[in-house]
Amino acid sequence: MRNFLFFILFFPSILVLSQEEDTLHWLTNLEEAQKIAKKQDKSILVYFNGSDWCAPCKMLKEDFFNSEEFQQKAENLVLVMIDYPRRVDIISEAQMEYNKQVMEKYNAEKTFPKLLGLNYKGKVLAHISGYSPLRDTTHHFHFIEKILQ
Repeated sequence: MRNFLFFILFFPSILVLSQEEDTLHWLTNLEEAQKIAKKQDKSILVYFNGSDWCAPCKMLKEDFFNSEEFQQKAENLVLVMIDYPRRVDIISEAQMEYNKQVMEKYNAEKTFPKLLGLNYKGKVLAHISGYSPLRDTTHHFHFIEKILQ
């Protein structure tokens, strides 16, 4: 009986947690994304993120990336996240060095959050920086439509 009660109480919490998981597949290597984009004839969305310190990045994730509308549009994109955390335990040292190199090329001003649309050759199609405290995602969806054309 005790095991049954535990199962009844514990199982629903697992379902809730699994539903909250990020369903998007973010790559962390731009060259890999370019190969996939060429093969699948898709544009690349690069997201420059400060995962542990950037409040607008966290709001953008909640309001934009976690939205059903974005998740549908993301099926037509190759997603790349270039994280620039302050804590050293979030990504490996090698990943941090790689991310710095990508930032030097595509986000030298270190703007967060920044979204960049690229073709498979690495040519910039469009970009958008920042996120308003008003939490209006209209401009971000216009940006997505622009790179999907």
